[in-house]
This record gives sequence, structure tokens and C-alpha cells, in this order.
Amino acid sequence: MHWPIYTSFFVLIACAAGRSVPPSALAQPTAEQPEAVVPPATAKEATSGAAASEAAAPAAEPSSRSDAAPTAAAPGEPAACPTGMTLVEGDYCTDAEQKCLQSWYDTSNKKTICEVFEPPSRCVGPKVHKRFCIDTYAWPNVQGARPEVMNRFHQAEVKCAAVGKRMCTESEWTFACEGPDIKPFPYGYVRDPRKCNGEHKWDNPDMKKVAARDPDELARLWQGVPSGSQPQCVSDFGVADLPANTDEVVASETFVQGWRGKYDSVHTGGPWYGGVRNQCRPKIYTHDEGFYYYFLSFRCCAEPDGAATDPRTPKQRKADWDFEKVERLAGFTREQVRAALALKKQLGHCGCSEKKGQARIRCDTLCGTLLGPGAKDAVQPPATGVPPFGAQHRATPEQLNRALEASAPRKTQ
Repeated sequence: MHWPIYTSFFVLIACAAGRSVPPSALAQPTAEQPEAVVPPATAKEATSGAAASEAAAPAAEPSSRSDAAPTAAAPGEPAACPTGMTLVEGDYCTDAEQKCLQSWYDTSNKKTICEVFEPPSRCVGPKVHKRFCIDTYAWPNVQGARPEVMNRFHQAEVKCAAVGKRMCTESEWTFACEGPDIKPFPYGYVRDPRKCNGEHKWDNPDMKKVAARDPDELARLWQGVPSGSQPQCVSDFGVADLPANTDEVVASETFVQGWRGKYDSVHTGGPWYGGVRNQCRPKIYTHDEGFYYYFLSFRCCAEPDGAATDPRTPKQRKADWDFEKVERLAGFTREQVRAALALKKQLGHCGCSEKKGQARIRCDTLCGTLLGPGAKDAVQPPATGVPPFGAQHRATPEQLNRALEASAPRKTQ
């Protein structure tokens, strides 16, 4: 029998069958399936990534203002965010309780998958007012383009900086995904992989070929869909494709010692496979900044209202890094990213096929052209009727109906 599960941010800490990936293995990631859940005792101790982050990091005081998002700018007034970005504003809950009514256990990832949550979610931590801009889609933030994968953390950071933006923080990503109602999924309280691309079968990657950025292997492994092609995978703030499809990397806000604050790199959302997170709140904290993967993408954030955006992460600002250090770790500069983007816009490519070895890998990474021509986008069935549940013991019809009714989109702008 599946008893109700209460989660105050169900934290995931590993993506290699329960083991963290040591730094020495990051140049060639493990081929084991990339999800595992922490033991219950550990999970209970871990609060929301945003919860502990807000408590540990310098942040605004909790606000008593309404959690409703602002209305759009009046005609003639300047927009709060640049074109292609979405304004997110409201009171973010640093720790939430979400009751699971229906679940199943994925043995390969040792993870309980919740399919139906009881509405509403309950905020049990302080609220912090937030106002920021976030890319509507994953990089390159173009509707109809595939999310770009295989970037290391600092490479993603330099790419954001090259267009005047920065990495999103974990709490920003979470808030943009769950909306003001703290929904477990951007579309509501009932898991549905037909809305946000997921539940595909594991396909046994050849990790030597992945490490070599073999275009044919990367194309074979691709099970994603183009950005903006999932009309029901949109949060109440209007941000698209946040959980599932590709996993995304964001910046840590944890300044205390311990496994959760060890790295600047945090993974969020979940990839296109079955038996994985694919929710708004869960995070993975065990991959360092050198990690890359064939389903790992990113998107950028920025300050609103024309304010200057510091491209450094919260940890880098606290440590007083200069951005040239980030560029050295990335292996390329903001100027080189801008040149590659301009060349790709002009020619449709960056001439990487003329290069060999590491020079070609660097060129394809800069240009976002690592994926081979044989890649095929996943085909999603229509999201009509009850989702394809895996649990044997189901929520009652009344509970399911309440969860579905509570999943109706909320107009925030």
C-alpha cells in the first residue's frame, strides 16, 4: 500500500545509482542511470534548496507583500525584461510541504515517483520577495530550437554573460517553475509526462563516445523536443519547459558547509527519462562544475527594469572572483562566444567540421553544434484524459478530480 508521503522539498543528491561522481570521473561521466534518492533520514534533514539557501545566503528580508505577480507594463512604458525573457515577481516560499497521494517506486533509480499531490501545497517556511527576469526557454532561448546540452557549468555561465545575463539561482528556477501556488509541477498537481516530455526508456549511453563528444552517439541519445513545442509545459508565470525534457544547471545559494553547499553547480528539473525527478523543487547537489551530460542544459536570468546584471554567481561574488577566472575555467571568453553566435547567425554554423580533435570539440561547444545530424526529436502523445499512471494503488477518484481541478493555470500577468 502506498501511504501518503509528506515532503518538505524532496531532495535528491546523486545521479549515478546513489553515488556522487568524483571529480576525477567528470571528464568521462559514469554510464549508470542518473537518479537516486537519499535515504529517508538524510532526506528528512535536508530542507528545500531554496529554504536553506535563503537562510544561509545574504538575501532580502521576508516580505509581507502579496504573492501575486505584477501586471504587464502599460502601453508606452518600458518592459521590465528584455525580449525573450519573462518577468517573475512574488513571494517565494523557502520551505514547502506537499502531500503525495499516489506513487510508485522506481527500482533502477531507487526513487519514489509521486504522481498525484493533494492540493494545495502548504508553505511552512519564511517567504522572500523576488523580482527577476528569466529566459522563457532553455539556451539558446529560441522557440523551435533544441535546448543546447553538454556545457560545463562555467561554460554555461560565460555564455549567459556574453549576452548580458547570468546563471539563474536554484530558488529563482524553482519559483519560475512552481508559480505563486507552489505547484509540484508547472502544470499542476498531477504528474503527466505527455505535457512535459518524460518517461522515456534508458538507452545505455556509450560514455567513452559521450566524453569524446561523438556527434552520432549524442544524436542517438537525444530524446528531447524543441523549446516551446510543449504548450502545456508552461508555468503560471509563463516560463516554458522547466522540468523534464532536459535537466538544467543553476547556481547554488548555499553558503554553509556540507554536501549541499560543496559545489556552485546545482541540477534541477529532471531529464526525459522515466523514474526521475521531473518536478519543480527537487535538486541534485553532487556534481561539480566540471560535469556535463547529454541531457543537461541551462537557461539565463537577469535583473529587471534595466538594472545592471553581475554575471557572477552568488558564491563567486562572495569570494570576490573576477570574471576572467570564470572564463579561464570555461576555456573561452565572452567575446569568443559573441563571435561564435554572430557567425552561426550568419552562416548557420561555425565551420567546426573543418577542425580536428580538441579544436573541433571546443568549436562545437562554443557554437552549440555538438549534436549530430541524425538526432530525432521525441514524439509526445496528446495530453488528453487521465495521465498514464504507473502506480498500482491509486488515489481515489475524488482526490484525483480535486488535484486536476486545482491544476488549472493561474493568470499572473
